[in-house]
Amino acid sequence: MYIAYDMKNGVEYAKLVRSVRHGKNVSKEYKNLGRVIDKEKNIFKSRELGIYQYDLANDYYDKNPDWSGSEAPVEYVEPKDTRKEKLILDFGDTFLIDSFIHSNGLSEIIDNCGVHNKDTLYSMICYYILSNTANCHAKTWWEGNFARMRYPMATLESQRVSEFLAELGSETCYRSFFRAYAPYISDTVDGDNILIDSTGLPNNIHFPLTAISNHNGDINNEVRLIYVTQQSTGLPIYFRYCPGNVIDVSTLTRTIHELKNHGVNTKFSILDAGYYTADNIRDLYHNGISFVSRLPEKMNLYKDLVAENLDSLESKENLVRYNGRYIYIKRVECNVVDDFKGYAYIGLDISRKEDEDKKLFQRADDQKLTNEEVYDKLRHHGLFVIVSSRPMATDKILPTYYTRQQIEQIFDIGKNYADMLPLRVQTEETFRGHLLLTFIACVILKMIQDKLKPTKYNPISMFMNLRNQKCKVYATELLTTEATKIMNDCYKLFKISCPAEVSLKRG
Repeated sequence: MYIAYDMKNGVEYAKLVRSVRHGKNVSKEYKNLGRVIDKEKNIFKSRELGIYQYDLANDYYDKNPDWSGSEAPVEYVEPKDTRKEKLILDFGDTFLIDSFIHSNGLSEIIDNCGVHNKDTLYSMICYYILSNTANCHAKTWWEGNFARMRYPMATLESQRVSEFLAELGSETCYRSFFRAYAPYISDTVDGDNILIDSTGLPNNIHFPLTAISNHNGDINNEVRLIYVTQQSTGLPIYFRYCPGNVIDVSTLTRTIHELKNHGVNTKFSILDAGYYTADNIRDLYHNGISFVSRLPEKMNLYKDLVAENLDSLESKENLVRYNGRYIYIKRVECNVVDDFKGYAYIGLDISRKEDEDKKLFQRADDQKLTNEEVYDKLRHHGLFVIVSSRPMATDKILPTYYTRQQIEQIFDIGKNYADMLPLRVQTEETFRGHLLLTFIACVILKMIQDKLKPTKYNPISMFMNLRNQKCKVYATELLTTEATKIMNDCYKLFKISCPAEVSLKRG
């Protein structure tokens, strides 16, 4: 990559030249840098950026250069008709995302990623939120969207996007981002109560992270992605990944220790049964971390608790109501592991028991079950055990445990709205950058989704409506089209004022 110069009508102009290899062939790509102000300092002037300095080594545009001592530029000759329409672009969707990011203080967090081209970073965040297509189409989207004017120095050619993802996936960018994000998320509420769960990312990429996984009987070729979310807000706090054949139980301790190194001191965790082992529970006690977890049926503690309490479970004092269902729940004190005291909540879901009973009756004849076998199975239908290090009221244990469904919502946002799947990367470096980009998009989408809860809109319907608001681009400004009632309602909900015009003069 180098800078070339041309003379036109006695004025020197610069352009950026990139050599791109396509198999055995090499072609050149050009990008105009503008008029030369100071050739030695690489200071130029363009209509989009005004006066700026270009750092060739880092592909970075400094929009506030020190050009003292350089020859003052002759101003551009304005076109005869400055009101001549040049472009019509999609406006409302990217404008709302950009305004939301800056009004909620997220821009300071995102800037801490430390990538050289921030315009590319912000363009790709908007692209991941608004488009569920491959990254090779990012430039086409950008050319027809307000992002073209808001982030004019973005480089979104397919090869440049791959290079950007590799840069974003560096350990330096990861640590810089989470170093800034951890205080932000901790300041939103009091306390760092967390939910931990994992999901598979199926793929056929040939790199060490892809492995055959058997997760609850579902066999896939995948990478395992671990997310940590905040219990009170449902916002994602952190993520890790590991090869698909690594089982969940071996990742809990490392995840909590990594959280601590990023400034998140966990006080309370809610875990799926897949993370319950004696070693993990022992480690939680040693680190002073309270927890709630479902107890796997195969464990001796589960069998002992059920055997001791089954006959006394169905009593009036144990009946509670949860989410329109009636459930018997009995709390007993027990040794959870070693001599560590905790509390077990033995439950019987009446509706679930009825469903399991019916299924048993339907297959009893086919399987030639005896009356004794049917009786033994009936005794254990609808049962579950939840273990906690803290005492809770029996009518509070299920609402507390099922807040873990929030993390399922985050996985849903990531996979269906933030372009997490399918994976379209080839190296671990670009994979890491892709995951960090989807994490940022998930944070933004979750916050937007929470704002929309009182309304009839969801993020998809809102952005589809806002995309219909266009802007007309002229030489020195852009004019927005009139917002409909739905668009105005969305802007008001986020306390965003939509301008009638936006100046394009810079510098």
